Amino acid sequence: MGQLLDAPRRGSIEEVVRGLGEVQMDPTSAVARTEQLVLFSRLGRRFRVTELERLLWRDRVLFEYWAHIVPTGDLPLHRISMRRYPHGAWKRREYVRDWLEANDAFVRYVIGELRRRGPLRARDLENRAAEGWHTGGWNDEGQNVPMLLDILWLQGRVMIVGRDGQQRIWDLASRSLPGVPARPPSAIATELVDRQLRARGLERLDRIGYLFDGPVPMRDVSIRRHLREGLIVPIEVDGLQGRWVTHRDLLDETFRGRTTLLSPFDDLISDRERTERLFDFRFRLEIYVPKAKREFGYFVLPILRADRLVGRVDPLFSRREGVLRVNAIYAEEDARRADGPAVRRAIEELAAWLEATDISWPTFPSVWR
Repeated sequence: MGQLLDAPRRGSIEEVVRGLGEVQMDPTSAVARTEQLVLFSRLGRRFRVTELERLLWRDRVLFEYWAHIVPTGDLPLHRISMRRYPHGAWKRREYVRDWLEANDAFVRYVIGELRRRGPLRARDLENRAAEGWHTGGWNDEGQNVPMLLDILWLQGRVMIVGRDGQQRIWDLASRSLPGVPARPPSAIATELVDRQLRARGLERLDRIGYLFDGPVPMRDVSIRRHLREGLIVPIEVDGLQGRWVTHRDLLDETFRGRTTLLSPFDDLISDRERTERLFDFRFRLEIYVPKAKREFGYFVLPILRADRLVGRVDPLFSRREGVLRVNAIYAEEDARRADGPAVRRAIEELAAWLEATDISWPTFPSVWR
């Protein structure tokens, strides 16, 4: 219920993003971009990418931060991370600070150009770095402008305001985001712990109350208050160690399950260890695994049926041909025969949402034939 994967489906993109808190982004699109798949899993065929783009680029009720889509109303939460960067517990924080200092004129040039000519793409800006970015990674070669834009983005000084294909379009945050009043740190921490626990449904106590870059200020105070007032309810999970908790409001709700396909980056399964412990479902992303060594496939979608992960699908959508090619379907050991028709319908629903004209089916696992 917390992950909004129960029945009936949710009514709007805003409701889903607000309920989850954030939706991870990734450009891999063997089927569709991951943020689109996450929203499809919650909304079904009614989800439209054009509606998401309207909410992001025109209405500004959502925005991109830290490779996630987040509600604009949550700007006070994310301002904490923006103020902390790069002075918090960051990898290479000293390098970033030194690099910014060495490239102060470069920073002023980029901000000035955005103010004067923005919105702009990275390629619309000159590389005026006095000192190049060199950390031994893939982004050392000719990536000074994109790296600076990313840093300014994490600081909340610039924002992504659109896309030209895969190219991000940038502008000043002061011009692209509406004004959202600041809030006291105690109120932010109280709300964040409440909403995260509600969204996760079941979680370890030491995993809630965190922003993208670390704990929210007053996290411990908020958790103690919620424990004292009974909003956080300690529970025992058979066979699992640790302090597991849930939200008291979820205890009285009736769960109605349904069957859907999940993005490999979906919040329900993005914590691989948690997924294995709670669902007895071992899942690993194989995008970067050589083809000959993959166990299941390139962009595998787990199959959720009610409160069980019953299998996985290896699909590829050919946009040119309009065909959803299902390379393989795998059933878990505890899959039931009754799951089969629901799995087929879930794949057909995905094809309909993609507007595929045909589905190329593999042989179904024996339990589902």
